[in-house]
Amino acid sequence: MHFTSTDRYVAPPDLSMAVNAAITLERPLLVKGEPGTGKTELAQQVAKSVGLEMVEWNIKSTTRAQQGLYEYDAVSRLRDSQLGEARVHDIANYIRKGKLWQAFEADQKVVLLIDEIDKADIEFPNDLLQELDRMEFHVYETGETIRARHRPVVIITSNNEKELPDAFLRRCSFHYIRFPDAETLKRIVDVHYPGLKPRLLDEALTQFFELRETPGLKKKPSTSEFLDWLKLILAEDLSPEELKRPANEVLPKLHGALVKNEQDVALFERLAFMSRRQGR
Repeated sequence: MHFTSTDRYVAPPDLSMAVNAAITLERPLLVKGEPGTGKTELAQQVAKSVGLEMVEWNIKSTTRAQQGLYEYDAVSRLRDSQLGEARVHDIANYIRKGKLWQAFEADQKVVLLIDEIDKADIEFPNDLLQELDRMEFHVYETGETIRARHRPVVIITSNNEKELPDAFLRRCSFHYIRFPDAETLKRIVDVHYPGLKPRLLDEALTQFFELRETPGLKKKPSTSEFLDWLKLILAEDLSPEELKRPANEVLPKLHGALVKNEQDVALFERLAFMSRRQGR
């Protein structure tokens, strides 16, 4: 198996190398980066590139590690026992398989995505150490041990909202997706909007990077937000000249796709006010 860029995903050489190294080492690949830099999409494209199915486990703040293995539905069993159901005598009928179980029992190797692991409790990663290391776990209710038929390719994403435990990090390969430079962003745009006029793209890129580099910005616009902005520009059929900002404007046109909170809007309003005062 060898991962490279696909027709829908531009993978820089260092990212491709990190994925292939994790596959070779048979270790989970922990991927960090700004929100919107394609971490989740990476797992989908790895599966597509190497021809594997994908099992996706989306982590929330309330997610427990046990849910990835299995859950025992004691309430349903109690209800069935009160109704005299025959199935109540087999406890296996009340075991709900989690995403790790699904990946472990798959007939062929799969890509297992554990998405946004940093959303969960701090103990969540540690609770999965043994299962991800040994590729097996025990079901106490039935007494069986579930072992992976084929070791899955595990990709774990994090937005760096909280630090992950050292013991967990030691068991992972790691890659940080840097924000793409202008040339890489052009390649990404060409995948989504082929044939975009170069002058329009250059003007959009200039304004986008100026916006990202504004000092004091609380949330920098991401790659996905830049693509959304381009979609609006194309829908409005703006020319490069129409896209240019007037001298007294700080925010680009259709900026609602790029600036997503009131603090940043207020920042640009202050900058515009200061610019007008200096221009008097």
